[in-house]
Amino acid sequence: MPKRNPKDLIIKSQEAILVDFYADWCGPCHTMDPIIDEVLTELGGKIKLLKINIDKSPQLAQQFAVRSIPNYILFKKGKILWRKGGLITKRDLLQALKGFV
Repeated sequence: MPKRNPKDLIIKSQEAILVDFYADWCGPCHTMDPIIDEVLTELGGKIKLLKINIDKSPQLAQQFAVRSIPNYILFKKGKILWRKGGLITKRDLLQALKGFV
């Protein structure tokens, strides 16, 4: 993906985009990475992933009221379809996202 403004990607994306708010120092964030990859692969690539480091983009995290990480928000055409904070099992994540593909 070309390096563009993440907010533009979120607002203009015609397909569902899962935004992963994380930080390099966040243990649970690293735990979730392979789970997210597996779930998105199982969904056949119908949902794109956008990772946002809250230390590098604090204003974006603030704008979407991200108070804890990991935090996931699913957008489509700029609208929030689903959001969840904290650790989530692969089964629960797959179940939640399946309804949007």
